[in-house]
Amino acid sequence: MVKKGQIKIQQMLFMLVAVTLFFALVGIFVLAFVFSGLKNSALELKEKNALMLVTRLANSPEFSCGSSFGSDKINCIDADKTMMFIQNSAKYKDFWGASNIVIRKIYPPYEEEVLCSLSNYPNCNTIKVYSEKNSGAEASNFVILCRKELLDGEVYDKCEIARMSVQYET
Repeated sequence: MVKKGQIKIQQMLFMLVAVTLFFALVGIFVLAFVFSGLKNSALELKEKNALMLVTRLANSPEFSCGSSFGSDKINCIDADKTMMFIQNSAKYKDFWGASNIVIRKIYPPYEEEVLCSLSNYPNCNTIKVYSEKNSGAEASNFVILCRKELLDGEVYDKCEIARMSVQYET
């Protein structure tokens, strides 16, 4: 025999379960909405870090002109130092967190891409600091590429416009 008190308790129990399920579903939808942009935010943060990495690389002691070309220059890369650095670049593979670092001269323009090596330097336009994979997103920035050159028995500073590109995993 079912009494009225038992029915009221069952009704209250069902209402509590229904209200709990309702708030659980609302909580799941709120969490899904909050975390929906998390992947895009992470990708934007990686892109921003890659752009900052390009500037940080250009001003790092391994590449920077320092004061060897007059005053301290920002985003200035010493091409001679970079060519010597290429010989030991494998040691820096995990240091910067990039899969590719490439410096391309853009002015004066070259008709075709000529990869730099110690045998053809400075008659080239692309310096591959290191190159592992060709996957991922790329960030780049304009830099000044300077080197010392000899003309008529005098050493002078020759600076060209270049673009430093960093490729990173997405």
